[in-house]
Amino acid sequence: MTTFALKYLGHYLVTSSLLKVRQISCLFVTFVNNSSTMDFKSSGGSRPFTVFVEGNIGSGKTTFLNHFSKYDAMILAEPVDLWRNVRGHNMLELMYNDQARWSLAFQTIVQKTMLDLHIRKTSKPIKMMERSIYSARYCFVENLLRNNVLAPPSYAVLDEWFQWIVKNFDTHGDLIVYLRTEPEVVYQRMKSRARTEEAQVPLEYLQQLHQMHDDWLLHKSVFSCPAPVIVIDANKELSDMMEEYERCESAMKTRGSIFTTKTCSPRKSASLFQSAVPQSPSKLVL
Repeated sequence: MTTFALKYLGHYLVTSSLLKVRQISCLFVTFVNNSSTMDFKSSGGSRPFTVFVEGNIGSGKTTFLNHFSKYDAMILAEPVDLWRNVRGHNMLELMYNDQARWSLAFQTIVQKTMLDLHIRKTSKPIKMMERSIYSARYCFVENLLRNNVLAPPSYAVLDEWFQWIVKNFDTHGDLIVYLRTEPEVVYQRMKSRARTEEAQVPLEYLQQLHQMHDDWLLHKSVFSCPAPVIVIDANKELSDMMEEYERCESAMKTRGSIFTTKTCSPRKSASLFQSAVPQSPSKLVL
């Protein structure tokens, strides 16, 4: 009788546990399915024509975006202020002072805050972003790995999050503007603007980032580009860049008449001009 009771009890416990696991699994699948239909992907309606402005530190991205603020566009600056104050911690300063210790934490908050910009909704027909989650991954994170600053396990964690984000959220762009600037030029600009966190940034670091951007956006020899690329020579003095801005402006206008000034109306739907929908950015182009 005792043996039978133990067998019955064992069978009951196993069966009960399996049912619990199944219930939890069903709840998880239901949560994921519901989430994917609510917030993850674009609802299928029109979304703004999205431009990523990419380039090295000090390449003139902010000045470029200011020029285009005359259009009826959402202009999103890189969220540096958020990186300087993560619950009282200046993650940007910590990262520059000790990359080996703080790079994983810093790049994690970069991914989170850049995702916030990618999915930020707007009724405007144009959305222009200073950098993107792609340059964070393909230039900055990749450079940390190549310099043995970021350990392979930490790199793998960041990449897993990146792959999940671009798979489950609408992070697509329609155009990339690459402000290509020689490292020596941006080094002098960086010294002139005198950000406290950048005081210890060496020229060698800027040279590495320059090569990463070139390989990705100019030579297209490493990662795939999530949108067509316009390359601008940004080595000139910022006050002399108007000609380059106008050249870029003309090139963007050829992609659609959504580029109207704020006083113009009505606005056309950005969806009419999304002719180049990028493929999955997770694949390497070898």
